Amino acid sequence: MVQLTTLSASASNDEILSVVHKDGAVVLKDMLGAAELDGLMGELRPYMDATRFGQDAFTGFKTTRTGALVARSPACRELVLNPKVLEATRIFLEPYCARVQLHLAQIIRLGPGQPQQMIHRDRWAWGKYLQGVEPQFNTIWALTDFTRENGATHVVPGSISWPDDRVAKPEETCQAEMAAGSVLLYTGSVFHGGGENRSSGDRIGLNITYSLGWLRQEENQYLSCPPEVARELPPALQDLLGYTLGSYALGYYTPPLPPGEGPEVVGPEYALGREISGEGIGSAELLDAVTAADTKRG
Repeated sequence: MVQLTTLSASASNDEILSVVHKDGAVVLKDMLGAAELDGLMGELRPYMDATRFGQDAFTGFKTTRTGALVARSPACRELVLNPKVLEATRIFLEPYCARVQLHLAQIIRLGPGQPQQMIHRDRWAWGKYLQGVEPQFNTIWALTDFTRENGATHVVPGSISWPDDRVAKPEETCQAEMAAGSVLLYTGSVFHGGGENRSSGDRIGLNITYSLGWLRQEENQYLSCPPEVARELPPALQDLLGYTLGSYALGYYTPPLPPGEGPEVVGPEYALGREISGEGIGSAELLDAVTAADTKRG
Protein backbone atom coordinates (compact mmCIF):
# COMPACT_ATOMS: atom_id res chain seq x y z
CA MET A 1 0.00 0.00 0.00
CA VAL A 2 1.39 3.42 -0.92
CA GLN A 3 1.85 6.10 1.72
CA LEU A 4 3.21 9.61 2.02
CA THR A 5 6.55 10.35 3.63
CA THR A 6 6.44 12.38 6.83
CA LEU A 7 9.46 14.46 7.84
CA SER A 8 10.19 16.56 10.91
CA ALA A 9 9.97 20.35 10.90
CA SER A 10 13.77 20.41 11.03
CA ALA A 11 14.18 18.54 7.72
CA SER A 12 16.53 20.19 5.25
CA ASN A 13 15.49 21.51 1.87
CA ASP A 14 17.44 18.70 0.25
CA GLU A 15 15.46 16.12 2.22
CA ILE A 16 12.14 17.82 1.53
CA LEU A 17 12.67 18.34 -2.19
CA SER A 18 14.12 14.86 -2.70
CA VAL A 19 10.76 13.43 -1.61
CA VAL A 20 8.74 16.05 -3.51
CA HIS A 21 10.56 15.35 -6.79
CA LYS A 22 9.89 11.62 -6.35
CA ASP A 23 6.38 11.52 -4.87
CA GLY A 24 4.99 14.98 -5.59
CA ALA A 25 4.09 15.50 -1.92
CA VAL A 26 5.49 15.30 1.61
CA VAL A 27 4.18 16.01 5.13
CA LEU A 28 6.16 18.13 7.60
CA LYS A 29 5.01 17.60 11.16
CA ASP A 30 5.06 19.92 14.16
CA MET A 31 5.35 23.10 12.11
CA LEU A 32 2.88 25.02 14.32
CA GLY A 33 2.31 24.92 18.05
CA ALA A 34 -0.96 25.13 19.98
CA ALA A 35 -0.68 28.89 20.54
CA GLU A 36 -0.09 29.53 16.83
CA LEU A 37 -3.07 27.35 15.89
CA ASP A 38 -5.29 29.15 18.40
CA GLY A 39 -4.17 32.51 17.00
CA LEU A 40 -4.95 31.48 13.43
CA MET A 41 -8.36 30.09 14.31
CA GLY A 42 -9.19 33.16 16.36
CA GLU A 43 -8.53 35.43 13.39
CA LEU A 44 -10.08 33.21 10.73
CA ARG A 45 -13.12 31.73 12.49
CA PRO A 46 -15.46 34.76 12.06
CA TYR A 47 -14.82 34.88 8.29
CA MET A 48 -15.06 31.12 7.94
CA ASP A 49 -18.34 30.93 9.86
CA ALA A 50 -19.82 33.64 7.61
CA THR A 51 -18.88 31.80 4.39
CA ARG A 52 -21.56 29.91 2.51
CA PHE A 53 -21.11 26.36 1.22
CA GLY A 54 -19.90 25.66 -2.31
CA GLN A 55 -22.36 25.69 -5.18
CA ASP A 56 -21.07 22.73 -7.20
CA ALA A 57 -19.68 19.24 -6.65
CA PHE A 58 -16.04 20.24 -7.12
CA THR A 59 -15.99 23.08 -4.60
CA GLY A 60 -18.19 20.99 -2.33
CA PHE A 61 -21.81 21.44 -1.26
CA LYS A 62 -20.72 20.98 2.38
CA THR A 63 -17.40 22.80 2.04
CA THR A 64 -16.61 26.45 2.68
CA ARG A 65 -13.72 28.32 1.02
CA THR A 66 -12.70 31.64 2.54
CA GLY A 67 -10.17 33.96 0.89
CA ALA A 68 -8.55 37.42 1.14
CA LEU A 69 -6.57 36.01 4.05
CA VAL A 70 -3.50 38.21 3.64
CA ALA A 71 -5.67 41.29 4.06
CA ARG A 72 -7.67 39.77 6.91
CA SER A 73 -5.21 37.81 9.02
CA PRO A 74 -1.78 38.86 10.34
CA ALA A 75 -1.19 35.27 11.45
CA CYS A 76 -1.82 34.05 7.90
CA ARG A 77 0.75 36.54 6.62
CA GLU A 78 3.34 34.82 8.80
CA LEU A 79 2.52 31.48 7.18
CA VAL A 80 2.77 32.94 3.67
CA LEU A 81 6.27 34.13 4.58
CA ASN A 82 7.30 30.93 6.42
CA PRO A 83 11.04 30.74 5.67
CA LYS A 84 11.28 26.96 5.30
CA VAL A 85 8.32 26.69 2.94
CA LEU A 86 9.24 29.79 0.97
CA GLU A 87 12.82 28.66 0.44
CA ALA A 88 11.68 25.21 -0.71
CA THR A 89 9.20 26.92 -3.03
CA ARG A 90 11.83 29.13 -4.60
CA ILE A 91 14.28 26.27 -5.11
CA PHE A 92 11.55 24.11 -6.66
CA LEU A 93 10.21 26.79 -9.03
CA GLU A 94 13.36 28.77 -9.86
CA PRO A 95 14.21 26.72 -12.99
CA TYR A 96 11.10 28.24 -14.60
CA CYS A 97 10.98 31.86 -13.38
CA ALA A 98 12.82 34.90 -12.08
CA ARG A 99 10.31 35.41 -9.24
CA VAL A 100 7.62 33.44 -7.47
CA GLN A 101 4.28 34.86 -6.32
CA LEU A 102 1.40 34.03 -4.01
CA HIS A 103 -1.15 32.13 -6.07
CA LEU A 104 -3.85 31.51 -3.47
CA ALA A 105 -4.53 31.82 0.27
CA GLN A 106 -7.77 30.12 1.27
CA ILE A 107 -9.16 28.36 4.31
CA ILE A 108 -10.97 25.16 3.30
CA ARG A 109 -13.42 23.62 5.75
CA LEU A 110 -14.93 20.23 4.94
CA GLY A 111 -18.16 19.85 6.90
CA PRO A 112 -19.68 16.56 8.05
CA GLY A 113 -21.23 14.69 5.13
CA GLN A 114 -18.95 16.22 2.47
CA PRO A 115 -18.34 13.54 -0.23
CA GLN A 116 -14.88 12.86 -1.61
CA GLN A 117 -13.72 15.39 -4.17
CA MET A 118 -12.72 14.29 -7.64
CA ILE A 119 -9.02 13.51 -8.05
CA HIS A 120 -7.38 16.34 -10.01
CA ARG A 121 -4.28 18.44 -10.57
CA ASP A 122 -4.14 22.01 -9.26
CA ARG A 123 -2.20 23.05 -12.37
CA TRP A 124 -5.43 22.61 -14.32
CA ALA A 125 -6.32 26.12 -13.09
CA TRP A 126 -4.51 27.17 -16.30
CA GLY A 127 -6.15 24.42 -18.35
CA LYS A 128 -3.90 21.77 -19.83
CA TYR A 129 -1.87 24.11 -21.99
CA LEU A 130 1.34 24.14 -19.95
CA GLN A 131 3.44 21.08 -20.65
CA GLY A 132 6.99 20.46 -19.46
CA VAL A 133 6.80 23.27 -16.89
CA GLU A 134 5.92 22.92 -13.21
CA PRO A 135 3.81 26.03 -12.53
CA GLN A 136 3.22 25.89 -8.78
CA PHE A 137 4.18 24.65 -5.32
CA ASN A 138 1.46 24.23 -2.72
CA THR A 139 0.74 23.82 0.97
CA ILE A 140 -2.16 22.69 3.10
CA TRP A 141 -1.65 23.62 6.74
CA ALA A 142 -3.68 21.37 9.05
CA LEU A 143 -5.60 23.55 11.50
CA THR A 144 -7.42 20.45 12.77
CA ASP A 145 -6.24 16.86 12.71
CA PHE A 146 -6.50 15.34 9.23
CA THR A 147 -7.81 11.76 9.55
CA ARG A 148 -9.26 9.13 7.24
CA GLU A 149 -12.63 9.67 8.89
CA ASN A 150 -12.81 13.46 8.54
CA GLY A 151 -11.57 13.71 4.96
CA ALA A 152 -7.77 13.88 4.94
CA THR A 153 -6.61 14.82 1.44
CA HIS A 154 -6.21 11.93 -1.01
CA VAL A 155 -2.84 11.97 -2.79
CA VAL A 156 -1.42 9.77 -5.55
CA PRO A 157 2.33 9.57 -4.83
CA GLY A 158 4.50 9.48 -7.94
CA SER A 159 1.75 10.77 -10.25
CA ILE A 160 3.60 13.96 -11.21
CA SER A 161 4.70 12.48 -14.55
CA TRP A 162 1.37 10.88 -15.45
CA PRO A 163 -0.59 11.97 -18.52
CA ASP A 164 -3.58 14.17 -17.67
CA ASP A 165 -6.11 11.51 -18.60
CA ARG A 166 -4.74 8.70 -16.43
CA VAL A 167 -7.13 7.60 -13.67
CA ALA A 168 -5.63 6.52 -10.35
CA LYS A 169 -6.48 3.07 -9.02
CA PRO A 170 -7.54 2.81 -5.36
CA GLU A 171 -4.30 1.03 -4.45
CA GLU A 172 -2.29 3.93 -5.91
CA THR A 173 -3.92 6.48 -3.60
CA CYS A 174 -3.37 7.26 0.06
CA GLN A 175 -4.55 9.95 2.46
CA ALA A 176 -2.46 12.73 4.00
CA GLU A 177 -3.20 11.93 7.61
CA MET A 178 -1.49 14.44 9.87
CA ALA A 179 -1.90 16.13 13.22
CA ALA A 180 -2.97 19.75 13.55
CA GLY A 181 0.07 21.96 13.09
CA SER A 182 1.49 19.84 10.29
CA VAL A 183 1.69 20.93 6.66
CA LEU A 184 1.32 19.02 3.41
CA LEU A 185 3.65 20.25 0.67
CA TYR A 186 2.68 19.19 -2.84
CA THR A 187 3.24 20.15 -6.45
CA GLY A 188 0.78 21.43 -9.02
CA SER A 189 1.22 18.19 -10.98
CA VAL A 190 0.46 15.57 -8.33
CA PHE A 191 -3.03 14.06 -8.49
CA HIS A 192 -5.01 14.66 -5.29
CA GLY A 193 -8.44 15.59 -3.91
CA GLY A 194 -10.28 16.28 -0.68
CA GLY A 195 -11.52 13.25 1.22
CA GLU A 196 -14.98 12.29 2.41
CA ASN A 197 -15.85 13.66 5.84
CA ARG A 198 -17.58 10.82 7.65
CA SER A 199 -17.06 12.42 11.06
CA SER A 200 -19.27 14.72 13.10
CA GLY A 201 -16.78 17.61 13.02
CA ASP A 202 -15.10 19.94 10.55
CA ARG A 203 -11.80 19.25 8.81
CA ILE A 204 -10.08 22.60 8.45
CA GLY A 205 -7.04 23.29 6.30
CA LEU A 206 -5.30 26.46 5.19
CA ASN A 207 -4.38 26.23 1.49
CA ILE A 208 -1.48 28.56 0.66
CA THR A 209 -0.04 28.09 -2.81
CA TYR A 210 2.71 29.74 -4.85
CA SER A 211 3.22 29.98 -8.60
CA LEU A 212 5.58 31.23 -11.27
CA GLY A 213 5.72 35.02 -11.34
CA TRP A 214 4.74 35.18 -15.01
CA LEU A 215 1.41 33.37 -14.62
CA ARG A 216 -1.97 34.78 -13.67
CA GLN A 217 -2.87 33.99 -10.06
CA GLU A 218 -5.89 31.88 -9.11
CA GLU A 219 -6.87 34.37 -6.42
CA ASN A 220 -6.71 37.94 -7.71
CA GLN A 221 -4.42 39.42 -5.08
CA TYR A 222 -4.80 43.01 -6.32
CA LEU A 223 -8.53 42.89 -5.51
CA SER A 224 -8.26 40.67 -2.42
CA CYS A 225 -5.50 42.88 -1.02
CA PRO A 226 -5.72 46.27 -2.83
CA PRO A 227 -3.00 48.94 -2.64
CA GLU A 228 -4.55 50.78 0.32
CA VAL A 229 -4.20 47.55 2.36
CA ALA A 230 -1.02 46.18 0.79
CA ARG A 231 1.00 49.36 1.38
CA GLU A 232 0.99 48.59 5.12
CA LEU A 233 2.52 45.13 4.63
CA PRO A 234 6.21 44.15 4.65
CA PRO A 235 7.90 44.59 1.24
CA ALA A 236 8.62 40.84 0.96
CA LEU A 237 4.90 40.12 1.28
CA GLN A 238 4.01 42.93 -1.14
CA ASP A 239 6.31 41.33 -3.68
CA LEU A 240 4.69 37.92 -3.21
CA LEU A 241 1.25 39.44 -3.75
CA GLY A 242 2.47 40.73 -7.12
CA TYR A 243 3.29 44.34 -6.33
CA THR A 244 6.56 44.00 -8.20
CA LEU A 245 7.56 42.99 -11.71
CA GLY A 246 7.00 39.29 -12.32
CA SER A 247 9.90 39.25 -14.75
CA TYR A 248 11.85 41.77 -16.80
CA ALA A 249 8.78 43.22 -18.58
CA LEU A 250 5.76 41.80 -16.74
CA GLY A 251 3.49 43.97 -14.64
CA TYR A 252 4.67 47.53 -15.21
CA TYR A 253 2.13 50.32 -15.55
CA THR A 254 1.73 54.07 -16.07
CA PRO A 255 -0.27 55.99 -13.44
CA PRO A 256 -3.14 57.71 -15.35
CA LEU A 257 -2.29 61.22 -14.17
CA PRO A 258 -2.40 64.59 -15.99
CA PRO A 259 0.55 65.40 -18.29
CA GLY A 260 3.81 65.78 -16.41
CA GLU A 261 2.36 64.88 -13.00
CA GLY A 262 3.58 61.31 -12.81
CA PRO A 263 6.11 58.84 -14.15
CA GLU A 264 5.85 56.69 -17.23
CA VAL A 265 6.29 52.91 -17.14
CA VAL A 266 7.00 52.02 -13.50
CA GLY A 267 6.80 48.84 -11.45
CA PRO A 268 3.77 48.10 -9.26
CA GLU A 269 5.80 49.15 -6.19
CA TYR A 270 5.02 52.74 -7.14
CA ALA A 271 1.32 52.18 -6.30
CA LEU A 272 2.35 51.39 -2.72
CA GLY A 273 4.56 54.42 -2.31
CA ARG A 274 7.78 52.44 -2.46
CA GLU A 275 10.79 54.13 -3.93
CA ILE A 276 11.77 53.19 -7.44
CA SER A 277 15.14 53.46 -9.08
CA GLY A 278 13.89 55.47 -12.05
CA GLU A 279 11.59 54.90 -14.98
CA GLY A 280 11.85 51.90 -17.24
CA ILE A 281 10.52 48.40 -17.76
CA GLY A 282 12.76 46.34 -15.51
CA SER A 283 16.16 46.10 -13.90
CA ALA A 284 19.37 44.64 -15.22
CA GLU A 285 19.16 42.11 -12.37
CA LEU A 286 15.79 40.85 -13.61
CA LEU A 287 17.04 40.63 -17.16
CA ASP A 288 20.05 38.65 -15.93
CA ALA A 289 17.74 36.33 -13.97
CA VAL A 290 15.65 35.62 -17.08
CA THR A 291 18.78 34.91 -19.09
CA ALA A 292 20.15 32.66 -16.35
CA ALA A 293 16.90 30.67 -16.20
CA ASP A 294 16.98 30.15 -19.95
CA THR A 295 20.57 28.92 -19.69
CA LYS A 296 19.65 26.44 -16.93
CA ARG A 297 16.98 24.91 -19.13
CA GLY A 298 19.45 24.63 -22.03
